[in-house]
Amino acid sequence: MLNTIMSPSVLSQLSIHSRHGRVCVSPCFSLQQRNNSTSPKIKVDLDSSTGVAVLRMQSPPVNSLSLDFLTEFCINLEKLEMDRSCRGLIITSTLSKVFSAGLDIMEMYGKSPERCGEFWKAVQEMWLKLYGSNMATIAAINGSSPAGGCLMSIGCDYRIMADNPRYSIGLNETQLGIVAPFWFKDTLVNTVGNRAAELSLELGLLYSAPDALKIGLVDQLVPEDQVLSTAQDTMSKWLAVPDHARQITKSMMRKQTIDKLLSNREADITNFVSFITKDSIQRSLRMYLEMLKSRKA
Repeated sequence: MLNTIMSPSVLSQLSIHSRHGRVCVSPCFSLQQRNNSTSPKIKVDLDSSTGVAVLRMQSPPVNSLSLDFLTEFCINLEKLEMDRSCRGLIITSTLSKVFSAGLDIMEMYGKSPERCGEFWKAVQEMWLKLYGSNMATIAAINGSSPAGGCLMSIGCDYRIMADNPRYSIGLNETQLGIVAPFWFKDTLVNTVGNRAAELSLELGLLYSAPDALKIGLVDQLVPEDQVLSTAQDTMSKWLAVPDHARQITKSMMRKQTIDKLLSNREADITNFVSFITKDSIQRSLRMYLEMLKSRKA
């Protein structure tokens, strides 16, 4: 449900390799430094000659998934979905060393139940639009991608990650006593299988790029400076398949997972709000914020 990195320099300083060769870190939230900038958090470039759009996340320091970020992300996704000239979408980051650090802790700390519910609905909407998109979607993962960043990645059809062992990816919520919601779990199971997902979720594992490839969490590793170009080359193979055949097949594979959230959406929001507003969870978030401040100092 929640997330992981604290600054652009991050994961390399926090990561600890387990005996299984996977990477675990104790922090599980992302803190987006507040600023007054109204600069777009998302930049989209659509090449009308190829029908491929590149969506670049550009919200320093770590592309935290705040309500504003998620709203802008969904608006851009919807515009591309409605544009018949757009057949493929590549998602990547403009930031150094990070794809997305996941959900913004400040959207969950000290907020009213109404605001928390609005935020969680936006998280659901991001996943629903991405996981059910008619476009062919590729995550060009050019940095670490924990928790909510991992959810965004596995919402895509294909994942290409920078071949850098210092970068990691995974749903590591349990490291901070958080339970990933059922639709996070279902998406991971659909990606890596039940047993790998069970180990990953119960232990809150973050995987190095090579280990992520081994379990099928990502599909391909390439040198860091070739992530985007490889995604563009790969997209041409996806778009060589007739759209209707690919879209119907994708829907057949994913519809049950999507329908499960759609039929339980309000209950899922209620569960999240009830959990995140508990005094014990708010105390944990406050302690985490204090830890971040002490590390910065």
